[in-house]
Formats: sequence, structure tokens, C-alpha cells
Amino acid sequence: MFSHICLGTNNLSESILFYDQVMSTLNIQRQETGETYACYGDIKDVGSGINCLFIGETFNGNKATAGNGVNIALLAETRNQVREFYEIAIKSGGVCDGAPGLRDVHPNFFAAYVLDPTGNKLVVVCHSSDGQNENL
Repeated sequence: MFSHICLGTNNLSESILFYDQVMSTLNIQRQETGETYACYGDIKDVGSGINCLFIGETFNGNKATAGNGVNIALLAETRNQVREFYEIAIKSGGVCDGAPGLRDVHPNFFAAYVLDPTGNKLVVVCHSSDGQNENL
């Protein structure tokens, strides 16, 4: 359904530092860096842009702003990845918008919510029980 995601930033170097840290918890690396953007995903996808997350300066030169009601959900394979993503995000300049835990979406929806340095809302979610205690 989705091709790629672009998130605006007002400070590319700050955002690269943030995303390098948090995306690595999901085993996703920065694959490309340009003068005004950075791209995260699988190396095989970068040329097409499919299944990639781009951060960058706005195309029109205006200030980047976060959308109210918009969130970008990133898939984690384990609940530990959710926890690690959250902890690193907070240490890297992100802001808590919901600590890791089960949510009332389905029985295994384990997620954490953070705002990146620009204010974009990120959700990292694991959809499996992961063999862990459901109350953690």
C-alpha cells in the first residue's frame, strides 16, 4: 500500500544523529545521504525508494512542521526492540509520547510513542507476543 515515507526536518544533522540511533534498533541503516536528505531502508530498495524512510529539508524551503494526528508506525520484530528504540530515542533527543506497553488495539499490540527532534510522531510496534510476559 505504501511506497515510502518522507519526514521534514529543520536540522538535518540533528535528525540524522537521531534516526541513525533509533533505526539501528530495528536493524535498519542509513543507506544514502544527500545535501538535503537522508534515506533509511534496505540497500536493495534505495534506488527505487520503495519501502524507505526519508528525512530531509522541505521542498518549498518553509519550516518543517509535524502534522497533528499523523504518526509513522515502524515495525519491530520483538518487544525488546520496542523498548530499546524508545530508550535510545529519549536519549537521542526524542520526547516521550507514550512509554512502551500493551495498547488496546489487539492482544499483542506492544508499542511506544515518541516525538523526533522536529516533533514528528513515531510509533514503534511489535504485533507478536514474542514469548514474553504480557504484563511487561
